[in-house]
Amino acid sequence: MSLDQTLAALADPTRRAMLEDLKGGERRITELASPFDVSFNAISKHVKVMESAGLIRRRKEGRAHFISANPDPMEEAAEWFAEQAVFWNARLNDLEKALLEDDEEKRK
Repeated sequence: MSLDQTLAALADPTRRAMLEDLKGGERRITELASPFDVSFNAISKHVKVMESAGLIRRRKEGRAHFISANPDPMEEAAEWFAEQAVFWNARLNDLEKALLEDDEEKRK
C-alpha cells in the first residue's frame, strides 16, 4: 500500500468517520452505513477506496459483509509525519536562532 493511497482515503471526512466507528470493532457494512445520509452505492465506493488503501479488511459471511479496521497504513503514515516533523522542527529551530541573532546584531 502506498502513502498516497492512505492519505487520499483519509482526506474524506466520511471515510474518517467510518474508521472512527470501526475503532469499536468489526461492523456489518449496513451498520457502518447507517449514520450517513448517502446512498448505499456511495458507502460502497467509500469502502472500496479504504479497502484499496489497505485501511480496512472485508470478511464475507453468506450475504453479509463485515468490515474491520487495519491500522498498518495509518501507522506508516504516522511514521512519515514524525520523520517530517523532526526535519522541519530542526530547520525551524535554526531559522529562529538566526532571526534572534540578527535581531541582536541590529540592537547593537
